[in-house]
Amino acid sequence: MGNSENKASRAGREASGESLPGLLGRVGEDLATLLDAKLGLLKIEIEEDIRAYARGGVAIGVGSAIAAVGFAILNVGIGFLIAVPFEHTQLSQPMKYALEFLITGAMYLLFGGGVIVLNKKRLAGRGIVPERSIAELQKDKQWLKREM
Repeated sequence: MGNSENKASRAGREASGESLPGLLGRVGEDLATLLDAKLGLLKIEIEEDIRAYARGGVAIGVGSAIAAVGFAILNVGIGFLIAVPFEHTQLSQPMKYALEFLITGAMYLLFGGGVIVLNKKRLAGRGIVPERSIAELQKDKQWLKREM
């Protein structure tokens, strides 16, 4: 405690005896320190956003790979299930297969499109503007205008 009190009293004595250019120099140094801190905050915020987008992208990629395998297996099963009503029709076997896979493909296109749109909206809603840093910089700008 004693050491910090000595520094504070010494700084007070030095400030009272400093000239105007010295004081302005210290103000400039303090502003540079403040700007460095704000830029550090901006950097951290941007890094957080990049990490969030990377995690989201990896999760979407892994989910897509798993879904592709499931889609292939499920598609074959559904295709055979849809074939049951066509069993006693006069259609040729290739035409039955074509109809069952067209129906199945249409169902999966609708489902997959919904998943894509949902995730796109989720990522678009996040925004890439560093809101906290901009708010802090606006506060600093207002403070500087009042003080100067």
